[in-house]
Amino acid sequence: MTENPNLIPIYAEIFLVVATSAILLIDMFLSEAKRGITYAMSLLALVGCAWFTFADFSAGTTTYTFYNMVVSDPMGNLLKLFTYLTVGVTFIYSRQYTHERGMLGGSLGGEFYVLALFSMLGQMVMISANNFLSIYLGLELMSLATYALVALRRDHSMSTEAAMKYFILGALASGFLLYGMSMLYGATGTLDLTVMAKAIASGSINPQILVFGVVFIVAGLAFKLGAVPFHMWVPDVYQGAPTSVTLLLGAAPKLATFAITMRLLVEGLLPLAFDWQQMLMILAVLSLVVGNLTAIAQTNLKRMLAYSTIAQMGFVLLGLMAGVTGGDSTNAPAAYSAAMYYSITYVLTTLGTFGLIMVLSRAGHEAEELADFKGLSKRSPWFALVMTMLMFSLAGVPPLMGFAAKLAVLQSVLATGQLWLTVFAVMASLVAAFYYLRVIKTMWFDEPVDTAPIKVALDKNVVLGLNAALLIVLGVMPGPLLDACITAMRTTLAS
Repeated sequence: MTENPNLIPIYAEIFLVVATSAILLIDMFLSEAKRGITYAMSLLALVGCAWFTFADFSAGTTTYTFYNMVVSDPMGNLLKLFTYLTVGVTFIYSRQYTHERGMLGGSLGGEFYVLALFSMLGQMVMISANNFLSIYLGLELMSLATYALVALRRDHSMSTEAAMKYFILGALASGFLLYGMSMLYGATGTLDLTVMAKAIASGSINPQILVFGVVFIVAGLAFKLGAVPFHMWVPDVYQGAPTSVTLLLGAAPKLATFAITMRLLVEGLLPLAFDWQQMLMILAVLSLVVGNLTAIAQTNLKRMLAYSTIAQMGFVLLGLMAGVTGGDSTNAPAAYSAAMYYSITYVLTTLGTFGLIMVLSRAGHEAEELADFKGLSKRSPWFALVMTMLMFSLAGVPPLMGFAAKLAVLQSVLATGQLWLTVFAVMASLVAAFYYLRVIKTMWFDEPVDTAPIKVALDKNVVLGLNAALLIVLGVMPGPLLDACITAMRTTLAS
């Protein structure tokens, strides 16, 4: 059997492989003073990927290729576009930070950009995967690049320790996911998610084997999302990694993980929704409790944001577990699109928070302790205002986009009739407001400890301003993005 594969759905991936390989080769001949060329080429590579993906997204169709191993659909293309945006903004925020810490000089060269692009390539493969093999290929490509990124500062003991923890626990999680895939393959005899869904729906397969496999699949996905009790790596890696790498870990990969969660659980295992939804509900409740309560005790801002991430992923899981009620999937498009919208808004807010930490850091000083933000309003009212908006958005205060995201998820949960779960999520958000407001209080009402002048490049200042403006625009007018998520999800589910 032969097939002439349709290459159009993977033009962006092909372009990125060629562009990243060219950047790697060109960078070998550049001196540290000319490392800006690598930076510019990396941004151009993202623009090229966005051009190919947007053309595919505009078509609004679903295309399968490479024997159904790859799928191009509106959901995947929309997530890819935000992935490019996230990585590009991360590069802009990180440029000065990485240069001051010697991450772009000496023998390292432009490996920060190359590894980040290869990690993004893995995320793109994950987002478009429709087969166990392609999902795992993308996951490992992303993971191996991020392991190296965390350890990029080889002379920094905390980064090395964080990389070791991340590598060991990441390998364990990959083992969970791979074992779950092998169980499902053994039960259904296929690696294709579409064929698997039909085989499971036929009712001819032993349900005990399927549920056993689903348990391991959910465990592996929970690790990548950072959900409790698979969250142990998140605070240590967030704190130990350079802030630029923390942002690469905490933003774009969440979109890719959401995508494979949709591919595996919804597109491949929807007939088993009753079983995996119960697991997701437990993970969501635990994440909201542990994440919010532990964040209160943190004085390191990166650690606090790590536990905040754990709690935020609890909301994403709430959306994912609200799709099917008693065998009725009427609420599925609204619930899954709410979870997708929440993931996107969380990533956009995370860009601003870690971006601001990098802006306030300087050579020899990491502005990651809560004390570093004391009296920020007196040093720079503009940065204090931006950080205030970011904290309010994470807390879900209107009219910022974090409120619209939380409201969409809570409405989808309430539509399932689980009033207690909706009230619990609201109460958890009230607890979270304490540690977000503590940051705001520190900036506006405490006396500054650090009086060093804040010098910021124009491009970072402009992007940070746009990042903050986006919080308001998408909060006041959430309709366009939410409608795009709903339309994309309906098209994807219909295929």
